[in-house]
Amino acid sequence: MTTIQRTVGAEVARVEGREKVTGTALYAYEYPVPDALYAWAIQSTIPRGRVRALDTAAALALPGVVAVLDSHNVFRLRPTDAPELAVLQSPDIAHRGQIVAAVVADTYETARQAAAAVRIEYDVDDHDSELMDGDPRIFVPETVNGGHLGHMEKGDVEAALAAAPVVLDVTYTTPPEHTSTMEPHATIAVWDGDDSLTLYNGDQGPWMTADRLAAMFGLPEGAVRVVADHTGGGFGSKAVPRPPTVLAALAARAVGRPVKVAATRQQMFTMVSYRTPTLQRIRLGAERTGKLTAIWHDALQQSSTLTPYCEQTVTPTRVMYAARHRRTVHRLAQLDVPTPSWMRAPGEAPGMFALESAMDELAVELGMDPIELRVVNEPSVDPETGHPFSSRNLVACLREGAARFGWAGRDPAPGRRREGNWLVGTGVAAGNYPALTRPSTATARAEPAGGFTVRIAASDIGTGARTALTQVAADELGVEIDRVTLDIGRSAYGQAPWAGGSMGLSSWGWAVAKACRALAKRLDELSGALPPGGLEAQGDTTEDVEARGQFSRHAFGAQFAEVRVDAVTGQVRVDRLLGMFAAGRIINPRTAGSQLRGGMCMGLSAALYENLETDPRFGDFANHDLATYHIAAHADVRDVQAHWLEEDDDELNPMGSKGVGELGIVGTAAAIANAVYHATGVRVRDLPITVERVRAGLSAR
Repeated sequence: MTTIQRTVGAEVARVEGREKVTGTALYAYEYPVPDALYAWAIQSTIPRGRVRALDTAAALALPGVVAVLDSHNVFRLRPTDAPELAVLQSPDIAHRGQIVAAVVADTYETARQAAAAVRIEYDVDDHDSELMDGDPRIFVPETVNGGHLGHMEKGDVEAALAAAPVVLDVTYTTPPEHTSTMEPHATIAVWDGDDSLTLYNGDQGPWMTADRLAAMFGLPEGAVRVVADHTGGGFGSKAVPRPPTVLAALAARAVGRPVKVAATRQQMFTMVSYRTPTLQRIRLGAERTGKLTAIWHDALQQSSTLTPYCEQTVTPTRVMYAARHRRTVHRLAQLDVPTPSWMRAPGEAPGMFALESAMDELAVELGMDPIELRVVNEPSVDPETGHPFSSRNLVACLREGAARFGWAGRDPAPGRRREGNWLVGTGVAAGNYPALTRPSTATARAEPAGGFTVRIAASDIGTGARTALTQVAADELGVEIDRVTLDIGRSAYGQAPWAGGSMGLSSWGWAVAKACRALAKRLDELSGALPPGGLEAQGDTTEDVEARGQFSRHAFGAQFAEVRVDAVTGQVRVDRLLGMFAAGRIINPRTAGSQLRGGMCMGLSAALYENLETDPRFGDFANHDLATYHIAAHADVRDVQAHWLEEDDDELNPMGSKGVGELGIVGTAAAIANAVYHATGVRVRDLPITVERVRAGLSAR
């Protein structure tokens, strides 16, 4: 093969760009499935209890209605470790918004009309949906999301805090937040008899969804096929199947025809997960030099009574700074609420808001520059495990980011810079995100016509994964990028992890590289003489991933923010965000930069706007649409810049890459909160930083 100029590292435009801008890219609800019916989910209006009776006569009398499904007339699923997926398997109700019935009809409108005609009688039980510290049912889980330990401790934290010359003891809160994907959750379910199911699904992990659904329906491996050529955002909510997907499969089996389910924006707020609220207490002990002697981070959060899901909120604190005495604890309250789950850097985003805000407060207390405080506490190895870092360039990110941002000469005193009614301030925060990799498989094929096809059960949720993987394949094959066709989004292509945890490209790219290298070797052995039917090679990284050495693998970044605050109204505007990152080798600067800037905007959104208002009467959310659940838009920040260091790390994968999708989020909210303090002298410890909270602080000065 003739070697050509490598494309990895080049700014390649999205290979599917034309399909998306012309509207030919197919999303889950758009596949042309003939003879399809439509299902509408009926949700519980009570927070806890059970369905006593359903009156379905009026609904069934409507023309076009095919069936009304409830817990008495649907297929019995196998037990699952995710009870919220046991759709219509019991009349019992664990939270408001749970699916209690469904109507199947010949049109979407008819299904919705008929659902409104179903009358349901409930037996209502007492419920508890308020997260409150001191609740006797709060417990420390043995493990939390990602398999991390719920509690870790080294040294004698209490004694170290008692002896520390400087002690900080502060509490921060973050609200529940919703993923609010552009594409609502949607599924088309098609059965072939009773032993084969095809799901057209908005999906972050087609192979994993197929595996889960096959187990639930008692089907053999491969009997469920998931198709997800394009997915309009996920942010964690589409990483595993959710109730609408299960409902589609149940409904299609019940009526013997394909069934389409599309959740409305309002339904999504209780059916497809959200980020848990947190109440975090941080205690830091330090010498006058700024050297930390003790770190104590405690995080209380909620889950449903169905599933004890607990975010890894304090785990980033275990990695960030050196201190001999350390305690990090997760606490969980299981309430009569919907089950939370993954969302945009789960754990790291709220956890780092608290830690990096506390570091800023400690810097103020010590009279130190907040960058220098972080540098003083830079660890030489992972503080919890003792493992060496595969690479760690946080200090370089802080230094280079400060130079680009113009940090030098900053007056550390708050409230000094004023432009008319506007108070102006700057803030900094650090961030980290684990560089995860999971086993994956891929197939590379040399086609008789001269091109190459690479297949892998990856999912592109808007990140540019399809393009980056095409670049990896082209370079490994030594051909022009337009000779490679990347085929993704099909569970039939074999084991592959979800597009989540910033592990997608790291995991999938390794398998693609291995398959393409194997194919290139076979072609070289044949001296380019391709068999008439083409030639194929596979790559499986299971053994490769397991054989890696014990390193602490993380991406790091430094976030800088400049804000202005109206001294009268308390309104906060973000003038500038600048992020400096160290994330291994950047495969495609164009798509990576887009991901990092988008993540920073998500962090801004969490800092200033996002807040699900829990209704204590019912345990669900009062602001369950995009008119009342506010999300940042491009107009909410004047200038967003993402830069990165050249970082070589050969302990990751063949590409030397780390994920960037979530790294940009982590640290942004704290940088903005710290900038608000610098502008005003008002420390807001509760997200979002609303006009009311800032104005109250200004009035109290």
